[in-house]
Amino acid sequence: MFLHCDLSLFICFPGPWGRCMGSDCGLGGSQSRAVWCAHVDGWTTLHTNCDQAQRPSNQRNCFRVCDWHKDLYDWKLGAWNECVPVSARTFGAPRQFTCSGGEEGIQTREVGCILKSDGSPAEDAICEYFEPKPRLEQACLIPCPQDCVVSEYSPWTSCSKTCGTGLRNRVRSVLVPPLFGGAACPNLTEFQSCKPGPCTGPEGMYSLRVGPWSPCALPQTRTARQVKRRKGKGQGLRERAGVKDPETRELIQKKRTRNRLNRQESPFWDIQVGYQNREVTCIHRNGSTVGRNMCLTRDLPLTIQSCVLPKDCKLTDWTIWSPCTKTCMNPESPRGNRTRTRQVLQFPVGEGAECPPLEEFESCEPQGESIPPCATYTWRTTEWSDCRVDTLLSQQDRRRSNLTGLCGGGLQTREVYCVQANAELLKYLSDLREKDKASRPVENKLCEGPIPNRSQLCQIPCPIDCEVSPWGAWGPCTFENCDDQAGKKGFKLRKRQITNEPTGGPGNCPHLVEAVPCDEPTCYDWQLISLDPCIPDDGKQCGSGTQIVQVQCVNSNGEKVDRNLCTSNPPPEPVPCEVPCSRDCVLSDWTSWSTCSQTCSSKTIEGKQMRTRSILAYNAGEGGALCPNSSALQEVRNCNEHPCTVYHWQTGPWGPCTEDPSTSSFNTSVGVQPNSDGEVPCSMGMQTRKVICVRVNVGQVPPKKCPDGPRPSTMRPCQLPCKKDCIMTPFSDWATCPITSGIAVKKKQSRKRLIIQMPSNGGQECPEVLEEERDCEVPKICPGFRWKTHKWRKCQLVPWFLRQDTPGAQETCGPGLQTRAVSCRQLDGTQADISECLKFAKAMPAITQRCQLPCQDDCQLTNWSKFSSCTADCVGVRTRKRSLIGRSKKKDKCKNTQMYPLSETQYCPCDKYNAQPVGNWSDCILPEGGRVESILGMKVQGDIKECGQGYRYQAMVCYDQDNRLVETSRCNSHGYIEEACIIPCPSDCKLSEWSNWSRCSKSCGSGVKVRSKWLREKPYNGGRPCPKLDHINQVYEVVPCQSDCKQYVWVAEPWSVWKVSNVDLKENCGEGVQTRRVRCMLNTIDGPSEPVEDYLCDPEEMPLGARESRLPCPEDCVLSDWGPWSRCTLPCTRSNYRVRTAYTIRPPSMGRECPDTTEKEPCSLNLNCFNYFYNITDWSTCQLSPNAVCGSGIKTRMLDCVRSDGKSVDIKFCEEMNLEKKWQMNISCVVECPVNCQLSEWSAWSECSQTCGLEGKMWRQRSVVQASQGDGRPCPSQMEQWKPCPVRPCYRWQYSPWSECRVENVVCGHGMRFRNLSCFVSDGSSDDEGSLVDEELCSSLEVAVDGDKQIRLKESCILPCPGECYLMEWSDWSSCVNICAKEAGVDFASVQVRSRAVLAQEPENLQLCPDQEWESQPCTGGECYEYKWFSSIGPNSSRPLIWCQRSDGLNVTGGCPPMNPPEDNSSCDPPCLMPKSFCSEAGICLCEEGFTEVLSSTGQLDQCAPIPILEIPTAGDKKGDVKTSRAINPTLPTTIQPGRNGRTWYLQPYGPDGKLKMWVYGVAAGAFVLLIFIVSMIYLACKKPKRPQRQRQQNNRLKPLTLAYDGDTDM
Repeated sequence: MFLHCDLSLFICFPGPWGRCMGSDCGLGGSQSRAVWCAHVDGWTTLHTNCDQAQRPSNQRNCFRVCDWHKDLYDWKLGAWNECVPVSARTFGAPRQFTCSGGEEGIQTREVGCILKSDGSPAEDAICEYFEPKPRLEQACLIPCPQDCVVSEYSPWTSCSKTCGTGLRNRVRSVLVPPLFGGAACPNLTEFQSCKPGPCTGPEGMYSLRVGPWSPCALPQTRTARQVKRRKGKGQGLRERAGVKDPETRELIQKKRTRNRLNRQESPFWDIQVGYQNREVTCIHRNGSTVGRNMCLTRDLPLTIQSCVLPKDCKLTDWTIWSPCTKTCMNPESPRGNRTRTRQVLQFPVGEGAECPPLEEFESCEPQGESIPPCATYTWRTTEWSDCRVDTLLSQQDRRRSNLTGLCGGGLQTREVYCVQANAELLKYLSDLREKDKASRPVENKLCEGPIPNRSQLCQIPCPIDCEVSPWGAWGPCTFENCDDQAGKKGFKLRKRQITNEPTGGPGNCPHLVEAVPCDEPTCYDWQLISLDPCIPDDGKQCGSGTQIVQVQCVNSNGEKVDRNLCTSNPPPEPVPCEVPCSRDCVLSDWTSWSTCSQTCSSKTIEGKQMRTRSILAYNAGEGGALCPNSSALQEVRNCNEHPCTVYHWQTGPWGPCTEDPSTSSFNTSVGVQPNSDGEVPCSMGMQTRKVICVRVNVGQVPPKKCPDGPRPSTMRPCQLPCKKDCIMTPFSDWATCPITSGIAVKKKQSRKRLIIQMPSNGGQECPEVLEEERDCEVPKICPGFRWKTHKWRKCQLVPWFLRQDTPGAQETCGPGLQTRAVSCRQLDGTQADISECLKFAKAMPAITQRCQLPCQDDCQLTNWSKFSSCTADCVGVRTRKRSLIGRSKKKDKCKNTQMYPLSETQYCPCDKYNAQPVGNWSDCILPEGGRVESILGMKVQGDIKECGQGYRYQAMVCYDQDNRLVETSRCNSHGYIEEACIIPCPSDCKLSEWSNWSRCSKSCGSGVKVRSKWLREKPYNGGRPCPKLDHINQVYEVVPCQSDCKQYVWVAEPWSVWKVSNVDLKENCGEGVQTRRVRCMLNTIDGPSEPVEDYLCDPEEMPLGARESRLPCPEDCVLSDWGPWSRCTLPCTRSNYRVRTAYTIRPPSMGRECPDTTEKEPCSLNLNCFNYFYNITDWSTCQLSPNAVCGSGIKTRMLDCVRSDGKSVDIKFCEEMNLEKKWQMNISCVVECPVNCQLSEWSAWSECSQTCGLEGKMWRQRSVVQASQGDGRPCPSQMEQWKPCPVRPCYRWQYSPWSECRVENVVCGHGMRFRNLSCFVSDGSSDDEGSLVDEELCSSLEVAVDGDKQIRLKESCILPCPGECYLMEWSDWSSCVNICAKEAGVDFASVQVRSRAVLAQEPENLQLCPDQEWESQPCTGGECYEYKWFSSIGPNSSRPLIWCQRSDGLNVTGGCPPMNPPEDNSSCDPPCLMPKSFCSEAGICLCEEGFTEVLSSTGQLDQCAPIPILEIPTAGDKKGDVKTSRAINPTLPTTIQPGRNGRTWYLQPYGPDGKLKMWVYGVAAGAFVLLIFIVSMIYLACKKPKRPQRQRQQNNRLKPLTLAYDGDTDM
């Protein structure tokens, strides 16, 4: 913007406007800009140098935009303008000559900012503040011009004349109209002159032509005619007095008729009878009009007739809009509707305009302030049911296991129902009682969104069983209560401990104490610790002596106590003993007492213990103490002398928790924390149980028999859970009654309520009635309406004064018109508004009809009577009759029964029906057992029967004797054949029971134990799959186990008597052997009890069973057996030693010495010295409770003590070393539950897919509620079922073909053509065109043909006169064609077309022919066709036949591409019709560039094949390889294809004459030489050269050379 202040020197230059500023929104803003003065050369100067008068303002008002303006302003988008080619907008751009798919174009639109309230324009800056300005241009595609496409010609017609010169024609129709500037349609008619022969007589040159009827008009009134008559010749002869002229009589009669019928006149029709006339002319064959006397006819056609004056439909104004059907506010819910109506004031009469629609709809939202919000719906759920494990069991488990006491993972279910979410907001619950706070259930279909889960996995905690240790040894006889020793009653007790605490506490364990009554009880007793060495009496070296007994005072539990407590019993006396002298017999010490043989004693059973000793050295014969006999080497004593009467306390189960009357707390849950079961306790209560004294193997005995001390308690406190009352929903609304018209059918309606919370802990029980049912009210008969027709009025003729000049006209007879009134009635006959019949009744009956008043010469007959009744079907006949009336009986012409038959006879209807099956068998469908689909509450399907015997159905069809489809009831069929079928039941995988656990793999420490199942039956029919099996179809469970290292011990019997090898009978000493029996025995608390297999004991620790040693001679030193080795101290080094000792039993005689009593050996690692460390086993599989199927379990692992040589040893060795235990031995785990697939119930059967016909199907579906989990039964594949619908005939109204154009009694002119509306039946398939049946069968259908309610049974037509050139009738609509571009993948529109061709009869009239016509209309579903040239050579022709064919096989004219048309190839014979071929100047067919010729055996071109492209890489191409590839599109106009650097050469191996070019031979020879060279090089490279040995050794250091050839020509 330049403002010239001083034209010669200075310019005032303003800058851009700044941002709109200000404190107020809207027009109160202001914006400023800088203005400066500049010289014309560009430098800035002072303001005073510029003209101040012309200085631009530097400030102006503006519109300041605020955020709230966003709701007031918006962009207004105009419609897109027409698509303009880009080339037309680009200057100098050439238009492309060939069009492929379409031409790129641009279309524009107007976009402006407006004020929303009134649409007034605003500044764009306001809208741009919130949203960028939408685009003003967009790309578009202009379709290629579509030429007109026409069909093939029809066959030639016969000659238009039988003699002389005539024409014959052939016609074609338009298939695709010209579009988008395409070529116009060619002529649709082709003419050809024909001369059948010369005419023998004169040709008929004249024809009578009837013109069209004039518009209907009212005759002039009598007054107007009288005025005319007075202006004429004057009055004629006066009539006789009292005799009125015919016109007067007619007027009087009309008035009488009108008065009589006025009562029936309806205000909705204004029927006025007028007249219309037409011209009848005589025309020559050349089309000129001549005098009528040239045409010879007997009867002239009517030139005047009665008609109904046309009246258009008249309507009232629209009523105001009805209230919106939506009465609440929610923008997300669908909009409502409102209607307005108008009434008919006057119906159309005659050819008047039809009535437009009387009702109008539009969508709406409720308006106003106090509109309530819309009801919204949401899913609700009942509480989860109890957890059940049995639903997860397989078929096998259910049959064989005790279903009580199951625990672990289970499944719980709940119901899901729909409620109104904002019912409280809308105060729909205000009238409900206080306890009915749950929302009322409504129909499930009202709720949207995901349905909550109806089942979930749950866990029943498995009770932990009590595990106890083995019984301990019997204790000493002790008082029942040591503090009260008054009574003499004593007991021996034995105890066991709880090794695994049970779920409900120790009260659920078996008894832990057993008692045996005994005599002489003591609370404290002396316990032997050790015996001191034997000290001979009197200070001798040997001989008799005593051993001091070392004792301690212990209580009955074996615990050490103060010695003073044992003062009541004297301490044990010193034990006499013997120190053998040097010549005495030496015996070993007594062994320990053996395990008692019995646990108790009775009259028949006595417990015994034994101990033994052996001879270590024999006496010297004389002077020495003799060795005892063998019986003295063994001692036996009684043990466990207490009687076998064992008593213990036995407890019963704890009773229910009851309120403790001693506490006054109320049953309330305020402030109390939930207990472990998740239930909130309300107060404390008490539990009791029964405690009795039991004698083992006998039963209950008096309580005094059991000791009081360990007596269990009989009461304990407990927590009372709160009461839970039953909570239910209110009843739903009553279900809607089915609407039935006509016959009242007794129906039921029901309502339901659902249990939300089950009662527990003594809460209020649920009512039994969950569903109520009642009879529906008897439905009112649906209101029906019908048209009532009144009598036809008298036939009205054209007024006599108008027709009196017509030849043959008579006053009171001839053709006329009669009318009648129509009214609306309800079905019961009461009067109804006419609008009701317009809505609900069938088409309105006709109110006018043509009639004939018989003349005196006419024959008058009565109407036909009804047909007589039939006596028998198919064989009899029935007749109907009529008779002549009045004078007609006497007229001879009326007695002609050929023209006026008086009776009609027809065969009786022959009703024969045959039934036959149709279609496929349905799916196998199980009987539903009367189950009604619940609309309220969705349950999880439990074990709904999904297999077994069902039925499958096949539709039956019934035909009559004419092979027409009829209702199946005619064949006494209910519409189906049914056949029993089986849906096989799923069978789960069946495994055996678990085998017993194997023995622990290790006898000491941690091992594994295994058990297995094997496959008994594979799953089938969708049963539960098997777990993963091994190759012998077994599944294993492996768990770690711990074996007590002391569980099995070696027990050695005493050594046998010495067997001296070199016997010195005198001395009885020397080298000898001793043996003993060594056995592996099970160790118990009382010591080794029973022998077991030797492999269970550690072979390393097995004592020796034999020993060689020297039996000491008399006076030799006798030592005891070696004691155990001492432990090696760590670390294990040979500098450390271990020792063992013996002691002297018999000292030697003088001069003899004892050997060493100590033996030592160095400590050697893994021989006699060991390190120890812990070893942790792997985790076991997840272990469940025996009563659990799945859910939470425990994985365990074991801690092992391992010796440094790898042997597992007793855990005590590691514990003694205080090694750190840092491992967790148990972790929780989860076994996935085998949840069977849960399906919903089947939906209701759908509506039939077809309302009639043979192929209708009904479907029902089900859905997956819970997908299968784990090894659960998978979902079946069949999620929907179908069955056929009963076959119903398809009735339809159908037009008959139009009749020929009829012009009464004359040859040509304006006439009428007619067609009938008939009822047709078909089976609904596209092949069945249908058969004609009685109209009554279509009576229930709306009168419409192919959806068109405007029924046209007659229309005007023109019958061409001889010699006339005229337009044919319209052709049928062509098939729907899609105007498309397959290359571009673009569809433009679908269209169909019809056309009228011209027909001519006289050659000289061709120039008078009208133009041919065509018209098109849009359609849907058009096919996209392609057009191609085809050719063939006839057997007797050298010239080819060339035609254009559409891709559906139709031969057409137009549509084929104009490029290289086959007609241009006329110089080549035969023509070049192969793709990519052209005709060369030499008249030979060659292929285009990029393709090579392939010739047939006759030397003709067979096809053009694409040839390889050789790319020569340029410097920019980094790939140095030469590759060959096929040409993807060799016809591209440019040789450099996009994305490829390089030149492309097309190698043509064939010359124009079809022979190989010379360079091909050169290339072949070069390739052959190159191949020989390569083979030679490979041979030389691979051949082993003969070289001296010395050289070969030197070359061993060289790397071998590998010659590789990758197949490329680079080498």
